[in-house]
Amino acid sequence: MSTDTEHVEEESDTSSALATWRNWYHFPIIGAVMLFMFWLRTQSFDRFTTGDGTPALAGIDSWYHWRTIQWTAENYPHTMPYEIWTGFPEGNYVGQFGTLFDQLIVTAAMIVGLGDPSAQTLYTVSLLSIPLMAALVAIPVFYMGRRLGGTLGGIISIIILALSRGQFLSRSTVGQLDHHVGEALFMAIAVLAMMVALTVGEREKPIYELIADKDWQPLRTPALYSVLAGLALSLYIWVWPSGVVLVGIFGAFFAVQLCLDYLRGVSPDHIAFVGAVSLGVTTLVTAILIERPGFGTTNFSYLQPLLALSVAVGCLFMAWLAREWNNRSIDRRYYPAAVVGIGAGALALIWLVLPDLYSTLVGNLTGRLLPVGASESALTVQEVQPPDNYFNHVFSESGSAFYTMLIGLVFLAIRPLFGRKFRAEHTLVIVWSLFLISMAAAQVRFSYYLVLAIAVVNAAFVAEVVRLFDLDLTKRLESVRQLETYQVLTVVIVVLLLFAPLLPPIATATAWGSAESVGPNSDAMTWEEANHWLEGNTPEPGDWADANNTDELEYYGTYEYPEDGDYDYPKGSYGVISWWDYGHLITTQGERIPHSNPFQQNARSSSAFLTATSEERAELILDAIAAGESPTDESNEQLEQLAADTNDSGEDVRYVMIDDQMAGGKFSAMTAFTGPGYSNYYDTKEYEFNGEQQQVAGPNENYYNTTTASLYLQDANEMEHYRLVHENDDYAVVGGMQRGQQLLPHYSIPLEMGWSNQTAAIQANLADARENDEIDQSLGIPVWDAHLTSTVKTFERVEGATITGTVDDQSIVENATVTAAVELETDPGRTFTYEQEASVNEDGSFELTVPYATNDELSVEDGYTNSSVEALSDYVVSVEQPGEQDLGVTEYQGQTEVTESAIVDGETVSVDLEEVELEDPTDGNSSNESGSNGTNGDSTDDTEENNSADNEPASSVDSVAPIATEPAV
Repeated sequence: MSTDTEHVEEESDTSSALATWRNWYHFPIIGAVMLFMFWLRTQSFDRFTTGDGTPALAGIDSWYHWRTIQWTAENYPHTMPYEIWTGFPEGNYVGQFGTLFDQLIVTAAMIVGLGDPSAQTLYTVSLLSIPLMAALVAIPVFYMGRRLGGTLGGIISIIILALSRGQFLSRSTVGQLDHHVGEALFMAIAVLAMMVALTVGEREKPIYELIADKDWQPLRTPALYSVLAGLALSLYIWVWPSGVVLVGIFGAFFAVQLCLDYLRGVSPDHIAFVGAVSLGVTTLVTAILIERPGFGTTNFSYLQPLLALSVAVGCLFMAWLAREWNNRSIDRRYYPAAVVGIGAGALALIWLVLPDLYSTLVGNLTGRLLPVGASESALTVQEVQPPDNYFNHVFSESGSAFYTMLIGLVFLAIRPLFGRKFRAEHTLVIVWSLFLISMAAAQVRFSYYLVLAIAVVNAAFVAEVVRLFDLDLTKRLESVRQLETYQVLTVVIVVLLLFAPLLPPIATATAWGSAESVGPNSDAMTWEEANHWLEGNTPEPGDWADANNTDELEYYGTYEYPEDGDYDYPKGSYGVISWWDYGHLITTQGERIPHSNPFQQNARSSSAFLTATSEERAELILDAIAAGESPTDESNEQLEQLAADTNDSGEDVRYVMIDDQMAGGKFSAMTAFTGPGYSNYYDTKEYEFNGEQQQVAGPNENYYNTTTASLYLQDANEMEHYRLVHENDDYAVVGGMQRGQQLLPHYSIPLEMGWSNQTAAIQANLADARENDEIDQSLGIPVWDAHLTSTVKTFERVEGATITGTVDDQSIVENATVTAAVELETDPGRTFTYEQEASVNEDGSFELTVPYATNDELSVEDGYTNSSVEALSDYVVSVEQPGEQDLGVTEYQGQTEVTESAIVDGETVSVDLEEVELEDPTDGNSSNESGSNGTNGDSTDDTEENNSADNEPASSVDSVAPIATEPAV
């Protein structure tokens, strides 16, 4: 490709060593910059390699790319056509995962591994491929900058790129196994290829008459470069299907440029030819890639070829319209208005004929290209939120280079005012840069695109400064001695503007400092224990209740896209429900099938379940999910109707996983998908703080009634169909707390400790503060209504066993209640008491359903769960009648074993009761001691050991382990 079209005037003296250096010096500089970029991004390599071969990655989406990379390696060269290991019970076409990006990485691993790479080789190549792609971005950026500002401009461009410390850096360090850096690389290649094709088109001047006369010779060169530009654009879309946005940007450019050419009296044919050929090639290539019907942006659909075709046809139409305009002698000034009017009419036609395509176009225009119109649910994703302060954000990313870029854009736009040649590629860079500025204002993540424009356009800025102040040092070496004072000052000012904010001592954060601090994703590390337990202690999908259908659900199997979009899972399949943030981790770490995932698939139904305010409603929601529905805000009656079609296919959600962030900082995001709003779950009330009453917002009864709180904070106490089967051996504090200047009703902080006397003391301390409505500061920060609980808890959904019995003494039946209680212990050693309560019927009979078993007669080999929560006793069943001061007096009591088979099959267990000796209910030694407080995992064992000095409640921050790094909200 021809590249150097804007060199600052250079004398040619091929016989001198200086001339040779001038012609080649940029190559070692480019190489040095690329090595620096690669080194910068691999400083933390050791943090992502583990001794046992377990992956450790920096982003949640990185885990799913690791899944698609492993799948592609197993099925090379094919990529995953349809994924059944996520989105239960439908499955999901994953679209932007398993694309050219993953194929390139696997191909490199195949070469390194001589056709059969080991898992370690595949992982190492995957880790290093991201920094390598980032370093390769310097090549197209240099040549783009060189086209605008000569060799010096190209060098300035790649130095700015290398020193930028924002999204481009953070998304291209080792461990960030994500397609973002691939997007940046292939977008830069596509824009560079289009710049070259446009310049060739302007030089060769292809027109319609050459085509009509079949005079192909003059058309070969512009056609060749246009085809290459179309292929480059296709590769970008192949890396990221949503890259169709660049087709829209090119479409806007062609509309602007063809209008400019016509207004200037230049034939639009030259540029229209480039647009029609390049976008025509993109149409053909993306049509071949179609894997799913519809107009989705995150998958290969009809959208990509249709939009490319519309731009290609639009170019031809505008060229034809210009000829018709001339033939009718219409004033040229009206041509742009006619183009805009016709475009608006075409959009209105799409709205009428293809409403799905229209909504997709408008949705992406407002969600990605323009910083307006983003949905509330989309804004719960951190990376798609707009920056809080745009100008502070871009300065933190690239320093003042953003502002010099704006000046460079002005310099490009006003070239004709100074008699300078204005080329189509200048218009392209201006339009492209303006769109990237808008995209970075719409979503913070798109700053990894904006850095490309900042780097490239600064080449034009530097070239103009060099020209204005006659600073070209490449003419003669001795010219250095002839520099004037103002020229020296200009050089110093430009260097300071571009680089001082990115370097010490002015920069408080540098690129190498930011890259050095990266490490594995904290959520992934926290969930690793829970997911590995899930993999080893629950039946494989397809083998629930010993269904023996695991061969139909191979982890690396190939599954075709179902015609109705709903995969038919075999009997014995089951799903795991959690918040969508953790779906990829459940798939890759636990090798189980999540209901929702970071594609935000089934986010609404997960939200509906996790915020349901009764067990009855939660069960109806899961029944509706099993029936293939997506429940959200329906009433219980409507949910019953939705669940009416539930069959016996086994497509049930069997496990629920909840972490401290779901009960804390992420709870507000969970409420954004279904009503009521977040404010419904907290109230302002008075708490005692240092002897004074203060009003702060804290969780209310609505919050504590949600499925999330009932399971996670109360260990499924008084629930019939859910039981705790595993909890992590590290703990967190969840509740209202102060973070900086904010008083948050729901938040969490992890503690760097397992279960011990110390954590038990913290638990008791927080329980006392809750009971007395106090703000507690023993952890070093104010907390209220706070609980100490495991970072991740896993619950199983079971039928539950029904305990039945009869009280023969009719004199106590009226208003009597029956309580079943069992003491349980988790694997880390925490004990808690489960209680279930019911009323005694008029005939003295009673029944209550309980979810915990008192033995382990069934296991994974039988198709069930190896629960790590053990019963320490049989169930104690007590019948009580209200006594004085509303204190219950135990009248009858009995014990019974509840088997695992009774729990999973819903069997009935009978209990025989015996009358117990009554005691004065006001006596402190009342016999009402069969259980514990039974409210949640904050119950404590009032034994002599637990009252020892070693188990005193923490009274200051010095008495507890350090609080871990604060998680992102």
